[in-house]
Amino acid sequence: MKVATWNVNSLTARWLRVEEWLVATAPDVLLIQETKQNDAKFPFASLKELGYEAAHYGQGQWNGVAILSKVGIDDVVRGFGDDDPEARFMGATCGGVRVYSCYVPNGRALDDPHYVYKLKWLARLRDLLEQRDRSMHTVVGGDFNVAPSDLDCYDPSVFEGATHVSEPERKALRAIEATGLVDLTRSLHPDEQIFTWWDYRNGSFHRNWGLRIDLLLVDPELLAVTTTTYVDREARKGEKPSDHVPVVADFAL
Repeated sequence: MKVATWNVNSLTARWLRVEEWLVATAPDVLLIQETKQNDAKFPFASLKELGYEAAHYGQGQWNGVAILSKVGIDDVVRGFGDDDPEARFMGATCGGVRVYSCYVPNGRALDDPHYVYKLKWLARLRDLLEQRDRSMHTVVGGDFNVAPSDLDCYDPSVFEGATHVSEPERKALRAIEATGLVDLTRSLHPDEQIFTWWDYRNGSFHRNWGLRIDLLLVDPELLAVTTTTYVDREARKGEKPSDHVPVVADFAL
């Protein structure tokens, strides 16, 4: 079973890139963030032609998450069931695996109210995952907008006093992992500097000035049957790429 997560930074702008990638890579499940579409615009019909069922939680020109599946999609939930107005979280059961697509708030700045919202959002995700059905395999994927450690930043000194690397954010991410999940990329590549996001500005991609903020968190039983996991850096090349790349994992299920 192949599962991937990808912040596409507008499915409207990136549809041809996504379609091409789906055909070439054929994941069984793709978790998408930042669709920036409402449900009426979401390409359900085109995805069906490619063999995918889809569930979408849209919000027009902002946010938006989706789950695409070739192995069925059931028990879909959208949001945390609270009053959060932003379309950032959804879950579903695909091929007997419980999957979640997450677009964690950016935070903006340490003194911004959005940073407080980010920490509360991560705590809400932690509470939901703590209560999950442990009899099912679990994959939590998405753009977490947190670099788990300094190894996940091209130059930690550049981000001093900024979001994405602050200790409260990292502590909140560790609390999510403490529910019984592991960071798949770091587990299998413990010492390798790997990035999933590069700014569009300043030639950041070509200079490899990146961050690893897109994660797949899985239960230890899934880690044990992981045959490979990789970051598809090629997806950042060419015309009109997203500033994020897919993170992919294959499980022997």
